[in-house]
Amino acid sequence: MGTKKMRNSLRSYLKWPLILGLLLIVLNIHIYTLNITIGIYVSVYTCVFYILAFLLYFAKRRSITKNIISYAVKFSEASHNIADTMEIPICIISGDLACLWNNNKFEELFSSQFSSDFTITDAVPEITEKTMPTAENPVGHVHFSSNDFSYHAIIKYLELDKDDESKIFNKKNKNAIIPKKLENNIFIIYMYDETDFIRVQKENFEQRLDVGLLYIDNYEESIENADDVRKAMLVAMIDSNITKYLLEYDAIIRKLEKDKYIFMIQHKYLSMMQADKFSILEDIKAINAANADETNVTISIGIGSQTETYRKRQDYARSAIDLALGRGGDQVVIKTKDNTLYYGGKSVEQEKNTRVKARVKAHALRDSIELSDRVIIMGHHMPDVDVLGSALGIYRIAADLGKNARIVVGSVSTALAPLIDLFKNNSEYPSDLFLSQGQAEEYVGNGAGVLLVIVDVNRPSRTDAPELIERASTVVVIDHHRQTDEVVKNATLSYVEPFASSACEMVAEIVQYSGEEVRLRTLEADALYSGIMVDTNNFMNKPGVRTFEAVAFLRRCGAEIMRIRKMFRTDIREYKIQAEAVRNMHLFMDSYAIAPCHIEGFPDPTIVGSKIANTFLDIQGVKASFVLTPYDKKIYISARSIDELNVQLVMERLGGGGHINMAGAQLSDCTLEEGAQMIKDVLLEMKKDGEID
Repeated sequence: MGTKKMRNSLRSYLKWPLILGLLLIVLNIHIYTLNITIGIYVSVYTCVFYILAFLLYFAKRRSITKNIISYAVKFSEASHNIADTMEIPICIISGDLACLWNNNKFEELFSSQFSSDFTITDAVPEITEKTMPTAENPVGHVHFSSNDFSYHAIIKYLELDKDDESKIFNKKNKNAIIPKKLENNIFIIYMYDETDFIRVQKENFEQRLDVGLLYIDNYEESIENADDVRKAMLVAMIDSNITKYLLEYDAIIRKLEKDKYIFMIQHKYLSMMQADKFSILEDIKAINAANADETNVTISIGIGSQTETYRKRQDYARSAIDLALGRGGDQVVIKTKDNTLYYGGKSVEQEKNTRVKARVKAHALRDSIELSDRVIIMGHHMPDVDVLGSALGIYRIAADLGKNARIVVGSVSTALAPLIDLFKNNSEYPSDLFLSQGQAEEYVGNGAGVLLVIVDVNRPSRTDAPELIERASTVVVIDHHRQTDEVVKNATLSYVEPFASSACEMVAEIVQYSGEEVRLRTLEADALYSGIMVDTNNFMNKPGVRTFEAVAFLRRCGAEIMRIRKMFRTDIREYKIQAEAVRNMHLFMDSYAIAPCHIEGFPDPTIVGSKIANTFLDIQGVKASFVLTPYDKKIYISARSIDELNVQLVMERLGGGGHINMAGAQLSDCTLEEGAQMIKDVLLEMKKDGEID
């Protein structure tokens, strides 16, 4: 049918001289009207033109047609041979993915093991119906690997008429052409070898420089207080270890200050450091290991990676080092645009002997209060004594500076109620000192001139009223929990000290530097003292020198231990619940106490759970305890340890956080048994990774 069409087309082309000759006849007639002699000459030429045109049409038509068809066939065969011998793999497939034709290169690379009938998915499993283009998107792309080579397949969609007969190569004789009925569409696939491109792209990615900051956490405490000889030796050993470690990874290092370094490494070495789990952390801590009377030196590292510009990577490195220090130091934080990774963090936070930072933060807080019109103080959801005590300390600073201040208390537990009642029924305090969430929103209004002070929490989602953070014109954060990658982004002042025993301890120090006009009252001192006592488990959990100094200050302000002890005595029902939890406790891996705490109708289940977790630490051989408490359609986990397990790392894997020896998490849509199994799975995973013994 194709040859017949070609013949008809040629015949129509050869007729055109005869048709155009009619114009000459018309012209000849017109000339006769003007001049007969000239008309005769034109008639002669017209006759000659028609004789030649007829000879061309009848005598040469067959020869011309034969030559043109012969050329077309040879051209088609040449095109087919070129396509067949091209170094680019090419194939044509039908709508059902059956291969209709492929060239030699495609057969050599992908289909040599198949018979004449196979689908493209057999040859290239990555190309399936889902990856095929459509009429709306006629070009598709598939990247795949085969035999250590990488390929880029470009798939083009071609739509045919249903009755069209297309010429397809015969697989047995590729020089012959046979007609074959097709579906209404076919696909042409071109394969390009992109192995070198991907290799160069990978090399370029691996050679990109990541920016890192390395800080010595406790330089003053561990080095500057040593004698001159010891100090020089320590500085040399630390500098030598840091330099040696980084040079192993071909790093560029520069010492910024006596305790700060900046370095840059190729990205390919970062994965090696991660696989090594940043052994420099342990190497530095080992420097003072032989001297039990000296504080071990620890370092923190922040690395910015996988961003477009070096400036952005430096900004990420700064954020990462701040996060590492905010979590207590002795760890590495890697920050990318998509993720934040943590390594280390096994050491107990080193207490800072200097109070310079507390004094600076106190002055900054005072300035913020004086510049505001109103102050509102907020803690975490389900506030405890540490929240209330620290909030009352901030209230006293604001009140003595002549500012109206209020405290957000979303829910009041039975443990907290006696302390709150002392203030509600006291004429020295405003009747609306404690506000609910709705009342707090009304108090803040549009936020103009409002200072929001967040205490005992640094994660916005865990606060009692997260929406207030965006509405307040100024935000201050005061907390002792380790930071995560969720932070209060618009905080003008952030004072986070993981080494502190409690937020009350931090606020007690701030009060001392807030000015002579600020004077704690007896009830406020009791509240701050209570917060320290509860968070340290009666001074058994990470109290430091500054903890007892804060307690001494509160005692001078009128805090009375006997009055506080009577206020927080255990209810008989709570005591029985604790006893039942102890009976149901079992040891996992002979070291980790895990217990469900079945509390139905008890008003303060999470507080009871934390007390039970503290109790388990008194059992010999228990490295850490985990108590699971159902409450408000969730499972609350209270995790505690002394110094043999960083429970914060365990809880972070479950979406929670906290301190190295006091942390927690909340689980949704699971039972107590499922929650216990999740804890076991995390412990087994950490043991497998070498993070626990």
